[in-house]
Amino acid sequence: MCGCMHSTQDQALQSEGEPNTSAAAASTVASRKMPKSISTSKQLTSIKALEKGSDLEKAIATAALIFRNSSDPDGKLAKTTAKHLLQTQFRNFTEGQETKPKYKEILAELDEQTENKLDFEDFMILLLSITIMSDLLQNIWSPKTMK
Repeated sequence: MCGCMHSTQDQALQSEGEPNTSAAAASTVASRKMPKSISTSKQLTSIKALEKGSDLEKAIATAALIFRNSSDPDGKLAKTTAKHLLQTQFRNFTEGQETKPKYKEILAELDEQTENKLDFEDFMILLLSITIMSDLLQNIWSPKTMK
């Protein structure tokens, strides 16, 4: 991981061969300039590239906006803030994980060396790790939920 959020976003846009990369890049720049006090849902609706976006694109954009809204001016997220986001914005995935060794390890890591901060890539890996081990994921995949 390079630790530079914006170059990774720009690379992803170019690697997908997006025909209108200037509009997508303009949306990325516009989202960086949005005041953090505006709700995430309003920020999402103001990003033109997502007007016809898929649910998956909107989900990732939501995670990116929550990260940006919670990060410092350098685009880094304090570990204490990351832990708070997990406990407040991701609680359905973290619920019931308290006894699992891997979850304890993740939380312990967030409590250690709090002067170190997370970049966007590290934050997304954190979210994915918790998602993969969550009981909620098992419930989502359960045949009972596929009515």
